[in-house]
Amino acid sequence: MSSELNPPSLRGRLAGIDYGTVRIGVALTDFDQKYCSPHEIYNRRTTPLDAAYFQKLVKEERVIQFVVGLPTHLDGYESAKSLEVRKFGKWLTEQTGIPVEYTDERYSSVEADNLLRDAGLKASERKKKLDMLAAQILLSSYLEQRAARLADPTKNQSSSHNAEQSL
Repeated sequence: MSSELNPPSLRGRLAGIDYGTVRIGVALTDFDQKYCSPHEIYNRRTTPLDAAYFQKLVKEERVIQFVVGLPTHLDGYESAKSLEVRKFGKWLTEQTGIPVEYTDERYSSVEADNLLRDAGLKASERKKKLDMLAAQILLSSYLEQRAARLADPTKNQSSSHNAEQSL
């Protein structure tokens, strides 16, 4: 999306979400939205339990916006999985009352896996950390892109722009 749902002047945490049908990686920023770190991996259960998890996350961590990774093709256009992610984002807002912004997540899982492999972790250990590290990577990328847009508003490039045109 090209506009900021919650500009950085609003104090509170952003939660990065690496969506999966089985596991969801979660990362959080600090309250000034300058830094982010992996938070946890949530193993999906039932719709009511999933809703309760995100409601509790919002309340306990004072989340003011979700940043959900949007899978796109190499050309920037949305994939079939993108529609599923957008449906999840809509559900997330309905359950928590917190707005969602989407960001391009291309290569976040690959980058996370490479970092964990370089750290010498076995495949089983990497699997336990992969989704939350991918969430941190996509949230960090979002913060960098937002800072660049704020520094130069004439370069209001959005990772979702081409994706929205393809719908």
